Amino acid sequence: MVDGVRDPDPADSPGGLTDRDRGILSFERRWFTHAGAKEQAIRSEFGLSSARYYQLLGVLIDSPVALAHDPMLVKRLQRMRAAREQARERRTVRAPEHRTSPAP
Repeated sequence: MVDGVRDPDPADSPGGLTDRDRGILSFERRWFTHAGAKEQAIRSEFGLSSARYYQLLGVLIDSPVALAHDPMLVKRLQRMRAAREQARERRTVRAPEHRTSPAP
């Protein structure tokens, strides 16, 4: 729920995907055709902040219903997310292990 508005339950719609879910998948399939930044296109098409859009997309691409609806797109988005997570892990600065030397 955001701002008092309940998110539609995919189980409430035929096929398990809401119109918004199908719209998000369609947008991800074709977003590069929009002029301007993706964030602007998200706001104009869905009326959502980019942060909220990506939250919804993350849940959606973990959904078996979305995978059944468009397997190639969902698998590609999952691979892209995994690659970003791995890159983020590689960039994480790890503190060196501190070893104490034995007292003289």
